[in-house]
Amino acid sequence: MAGGLEIRAAHFPGRAPLDAYGNGGFRFADMSHRGSILCLPSGIHGWDAQDFPGLEEQDFQRLFDEAGEFDILLVGTGKTLIPMPADLRRRFREAGVAVETMSTGAAVRTYNVLLAEDRSVAAALIAVD
Repeated sequence: MAGGLEIRAAHFPGRAPLDAYGNGGFRFADMSHRGSILCLPSGIHGWDAQDFPGLEEQDFQRLFDEAGEFDILLVGTGKTLIPMPADLRRRFREAGVAVETMSTGAAVRTYNVLLAEDRSVAAALIAVD
């Protein structure tokens, strides 16, 4: 291969149900991704987030950029539920997005149900072991 290995940003260009989660990643559309993900109308994107505590507004920028494309955001905070800071929740509300935080497992299951119902949903999911 001329030029060597080409590294690309992790991105699946479409909406797909999540088949599995755990072991530090997710499976969907006959492929897998190691690490956290953002599930948006524009596709499933790799997300650099590792732990929910400490995330700031800029960590959610892609979600804010596409906020007009979905009404509900599910946030999977890891193995346990961690509430979203009030200022960040307010910022999403100002963008017209309802936010629900829950454990990653619960968020994956809820995302799949809402996606099957063709609802206007997005998800920000922290990978769990």
